[in-house]
Order: sequence, then structure tokens, then C-alpha cells
Amino acid sequence: MSTGVIIAIAVAVLVLIVVIAVLMPRVRQSRERRALEARRERAVTEHREESTAHARRAEEAEREARMAEQVAQRERATAELHAEEADRHEAGAADEELAGGERTGRFTSRDRPEQVADEAPPERLRRR
Repeated sequence: MSTGVIIAIAVAVLVLIVVIAVLMPRVRQSRERRALEARRERAVTEHREESTAHARRAEEAEREARMAEQVAQRERATAELHAEEADRHEAGAADEELAGGERTGRFTSRDRPEQVADEAPPERLRRR
């Protein structure tokens, strides 16, 4: 082999080593950047899923709170009804209910909720 061929091979090997030395850090950086982006995407997905789950639980809790509020309102209304009944009995306004039997032709709101006790009964129900 001639000296020129040996020098050409040595130069080619040196160029190849320089190219590899320059490209390897870039390839490594690119690979690390892709890995970081993949980890970032997984973190985003996990947080979005967690956010969705928390939002769903919050909506369920709000729905249960609305239902509990309705139950509380219903209980308050029942308590008020019983308090009013107690006031009526205390004032003697409900004695005909306690006398047992004779009705005056008027219905109480318990008997027919659509008709208030203070309203006059329909013509067909009036006593003659």
C-alpha cells in the first residue's frame, strides 16, 4: 500500500470520528427530549384524568347536597305544618276534629290538600 492510501484512510477515519463525536451528543439530546416529552404527555394525561374524576365527584356531591337540601325543606315544611296544627288545637280552632264525628262540611287541608280549610265547601258538600 502506498503512503497516500494510508493517509487517506487515516483522514477518513478521523473525519468519521469527528462526525460521530459531533453527532452523538445531538442524538442523545434528541432522544432525551423525546423521552421528556413522553413523560410530560403522561403527566398531562394523568392530571387531566384526575381533574375529570374530581370534577365528577364534585358534581355528585353537589347533587347529593341539593337532594339533602330538598329533604331538609320537606322536613321544615312538615315541622311547620305540625306547628300550625298544634297552634290550631291550642287556640281551639280544631275542636271539631277532636270531637270526633260531626263534620261541619269543611275539609281540613289534610283531608283534601287542594282545598284550604278556610274556603267554603263546594255546593254539593254543604249540609242542608
